[in-house]
Amino acid sequence: MPVLTIYEQFKNTSEAAVSAIKSIAECCIKSGSVKRLIYTASVCAASPLKDDGSGYKDSIDETCWTPLNLSLASSNGFFKASCTFYYLKTIYEITIAKNSDYTVSKTLAEKEVLGYGSSEKDGGMKVVTLACGIVGGDTVLSYTPGSVAAFISQVTHNARSYRSVKYAEELLGKLPIVHINDVCEAHIFCMEKPSISGRFLIASAFVSAAQLAGCYQLHYPEFNVKAEKLDGAKGDIKWGSTKLIEKGFEYKCDLKMIIDDSIRCARRTGDLQH
Repeated sequence: MPVLTIYEQFKNTSEAAVSAIKSIAECCIKSGSVKRLIYTASVCAASPLKDDGSGYKDSIDETCWTPLNLSLASSNGFFKASCTFYYLKTIYEITIAKNSDYTVSKTLAEKEVLGYGSSEKDGGMKVVTLACGIVGGDTVLSYTPGSVAAFISQVTHNARSYRSVKYAEELLGKLPIVHINDVCEAHIFCMEKPSISGRFLIASAFVSAAQLAGCYQLHYPEFNVKAEKLDGAKGDIKWGSTKLIEKGFEYKCDLKMIIDDSIRCARRTGDLQH
């Protein structure tokens, strides 16, 4: 069975991502039995940056879409995100090497899937997208997931992972953070809630990288977070997403719990020795 890279099958990662979600959505419609398609998206697609690059909007919510024509200082950094999917007896392996590639792919893919579920030809299927912030918490995996590695990069001093954090802050104004347990519960909630559809942003905390470093310094002083990590811009953008909460969803994990479980994860996997 051939293993094909995206460079052999698609012009870029965005084309591959859009092609994949179209295939999934069309298979769901063709089945005739799928009533709701829930797509795990990324809050990187919901930047509050203004289209002209002049600054940020006052708040970030479901109406925000990342402008794709802007170049950010950290756009060319490496965002570790990879996936393998099986389609038509072929294995496709995708590795996204740049922050900008990841962001464009996630934005176009989410817009594509939201185009389904709005007409009779979609067979009554509803579509939900859950745009998740930086996911922290523990894991059943034997290694530290990339999102958790980014979240704790200020204490592990992992420069590559920390560049992803700074990119997210530059893109979003602050860092939307959510526990993996709340991510799972949000998916279950949307499965069980009758008639729910549309776009929802998922995060229980919205802090700057400097504020996050302050939390590590306060609760885990043994890691000696570097002083320069405390001097970043604090930002005044507000978290304006309340749609899922208005539907009845409740976040169970606050920032301290996300930090504690992420530290526990990294200690168990050997990324933190203390």
